Amino acid sequence: MTDEASSRLPELAVDTIAALATSPGVGAIALVRMSGPEAFEVLRALTPGEDDPAPRTATLRSLTKGEGGDLLDRALVTSFPRPESYTGEDMVEISCHGGWLVPRMILDACVATGARLAEPGEFTRRAVLHGKMDLVQAEAVLDLIEGRSKAQHDAALFQVERGLSRRIGELREQLVTVEAYLAHHIDFPEEDEAPVTVDRVADAADALRDALEELLETAPEGELLREGAVTVLAGPPNSGKSSLYNALLGEERAIVTDIPGTTRDALEAVISIGGFPFRLVDTAGLRDSDDQVEELGVEVARRYLDRADLVLFCVESQADLGSAELEFLTGLGDVPTVLLRTKVDLTPRDRVSGPLTSEGLAAEGLDDGHRVNAADVRESVDLSVVDGTGLGRLKEILPELVYGGLVRTGTSVPALTRARQSEAVQKARDQVVAFIEALEEGTPVAVASALLRPAETALEELLGLISTDEILDRVFREFCIGK
Repeated sequence: MTDEASSRLPELAVDTIAALATSPGVGAIALVRMSGPEAFEVLRALTPGEDDPAPRTATLRSLTKGEGGDLLDRALVTSFPRPESYTGEDMVEISCHGGWLVPRMILDACVATGARLAEPGEFTRRAVLHGKMDLVQAEAVLDLIEGRSKAQHDAALFQVERGLSRRIGELREQLVTVEAYLAHHIDFPEEDEAPVTVDRVADAADALRDALEELLETAPEGELLREGAVTVLAGPPNSGKSSLYNALLGEERAIVTDIPGTTRDALEAVISIGGFPFRLVDTAGLRDSDDQVEELGVEVARRYLDRADLVLFCVESQADLGSAELEFLTGLGDVPTVLLRTKVDLTPRDRVSGPLTSEGLAAEGLDDGHRVNAADVRESVDLSVVDGTGLGRLKEILPELVYGGLVRTGTSVPALTRARQSEAVQKARDQVVAFIEALEEGTPVAVASALLRPAETALEELLGLISTDEILDRVFREFCIGK
């Protein structure tokens, strides 16, 4: 981190913080951590008469409430002198017995001896402020903690290892190169042929714009990787939605009966399919009803459909698609949809309608007076949760429908996974486009060059080279205490 960048960071903290770094509750081991200039002094107060532990070596110590105080626990203590620590400050980690009481008593003793309770994410925040990691890496730390799929885990590790940070740094270097070309051009206004022509500046700016746009294209799938693709099971009552929900989940979560309208509310769970996260939602059957509670369930289903990333539309295998179903499919717009012909195990083979091709669905829609865009329904699968027909095929196609780009490239690629990241790259891209357009309109180069400075600022803020308390608060408000 440059001296200039450091001078624009918020003032570094000078106090010592302490927190429980493991989840509270019954468990074999708990971890209490401290960071700050008095961390070692606090440890000495809790271990009177003991030698300081060797750096980065777990050492068994008796922890007491100061000189002559009651014994709190026998615990493993590890010290991390600055700057070779997670936060860049002196740090202490105490591995004590778990449970509700022992960790709390040790934490209280740390506070009574000179530390204060840490705020959420304050350890990682201090790591950023001391240059141990950038903001993109800090966000990846949270993704790593919260990851619920192999793909999200791999992507988070790639970012923790500066995969995305390096790419953003390369884009910033490209921007600095464009600015350097501009400086060379402006410094030789009287020459017949400037050392760097306007065309060369424009070509470099075009390449930068294309690179920024390429990174922006990763944002939709990258953000879904964090949140999980909202996958709504929809269709008429008693069409097998809840049975499929249970089958994909691997447990009996939804009530399954032969009575139509059993599901009255939405059930939601995050599952991993092919290593990618899906937020699976079982909804009420779509139909008109005089039952007020069922109607409320249908309304909840429609709200989920409004923000769905993928729809699994269930229809019994022996049933024909009626006008209501076709109208529903038409109304989904561009949401990727899989048409599932369910309960094929209960239907004689000669009565199974069979998978509909996109062309067949469109033709069926035309016969009924509805035009169904062939691009809306991406796949059609015959399905039975009783004998497993079609389940393997369904699990195979879902990642490709939602995460097609990441399926093809793998998750160890630079990808924008948060709105903050997308907003910053979008701002940089817009400023570069504005600069290119200004050159094309004949704006003096010296005037147009001012449009690039906000782009550089956006990329610096993204990495944390320029950080305000507002930016830091936005990043760390989702962190747990102790991280």
